[in-house]
Amino acid sequence: MEQATDYTMWGLFAHATLVVKGIMVMLVLASVWCWGVIIDKLIQYRRARREAAVFDRAFWSGEPLDDLFDQIGPDPKGQSQRIFAAGMIEWRRSHRDDGGLIPGATSRIDRAMDVAIAREAESLQKGLGVLATVGSTAPFIGLFGTVWGIMVSFIGIAQEQNTNLAVVAPGRGRAGPGGERARRPRARGRA
Repeated sequence: MEQATDYTMWGLFAHATLVVKGIMVMLVLASVWCWGVIIDKLIQYRRARREAAVFDRAFWSGEPLDDLFDQIGPDPKGQSQRIFAAGMIEWRRSHRDDGGLIPGATSRIDRAMDVAIAREAESLQKGLGVLATVGSTAPFIGLFGTVWGIMVSFIGIAQEQNTNLAVVAPGRGRAGPGGERARRPRARGRA
């Protein structure tokens, strides 16, 4: 009598070929990595949104920008603060002794802030390439595992020259004690 195959996740993994086990492990590791990136980005984006809202209120409060810059200090914490600080540092450098701005000061301030914006955008986008790569390749890796399983089934059909379920479903056919003898039907009338 054949033993029933364990169709739990662990049972299927235990009866899988080495190639299929490798594919399963690779997909699980990729999934864990992606979830780590997703959770990290969720935390990072929430923090950035909260810091931007706080800075936005302070920026539009009517307080002089020099005072706001002095409050932020030399090491700003939030992304909006760092962009603002880059502009303010360049603005302060662009003043002449008589209080006026040097020629081209606005373009220098714009460039300084553009560089700061690019840095902050890069820090927000770090890790998203992993999601894009895994998201586009994981279905093909899973498909490879499926094709591998079908090939194993066809090999079983060719070896047994039989298309019953015990041959087509490799885990099921090889689960019984006695291997091949367990799959052969017993003749009627014999005990």
